[in-house]
Amino acid sequence: MSFDVGQTLTNVQRNRLYNSAVNSGVWSYVEPKNLTPTWVHFDKRFGKPACSTGGFPQLRRGSLSNYVLIAQDDLNTLGFRTGGLDGIFGAATQSAVIAYQRSRGLTADGIVGCNTWRSLQENVVGTGPTNTTIN
Repeated sequence: MSFDVGQTLTNVQRNRLYNSAVNSGVWSYVEPKNLTPTWVHFDKRFGKPACSTGGFPQLRRGSLSNYVLIAQDDLNTLGFRTGGLDGIFGAATQSAVIAYQRSRGLTADGIVGCNTWRSLQENVVGTGPTNTTIN
């Protein structure tokens, strides 16, 4: 379960919402403000994070989860076609990951690990609404 909220709030209201999410103890992850400057993202994560500082779990061919959907959405938003949003890390998603990694000078191993997640999340910020954005 994850939420992206507060897009229509003022900065003061958004800061209150952010602090409330952090202090509630309910959410295992609240996105840093610098990654979500115009909304607040919080979620309940499962699986071992790919980075020692937290975040999404490592993904590779054969992975099935909502995290694959997030990676697919990020990749498609950035112009790397995954063949759709289905939560299945198959051949098309792997090819998109490798192409993305090469374009950013990352190790092109087709695995969405710590560095690839960080890069995807940093590059997708500010891209605006896409055909998969739900408002």
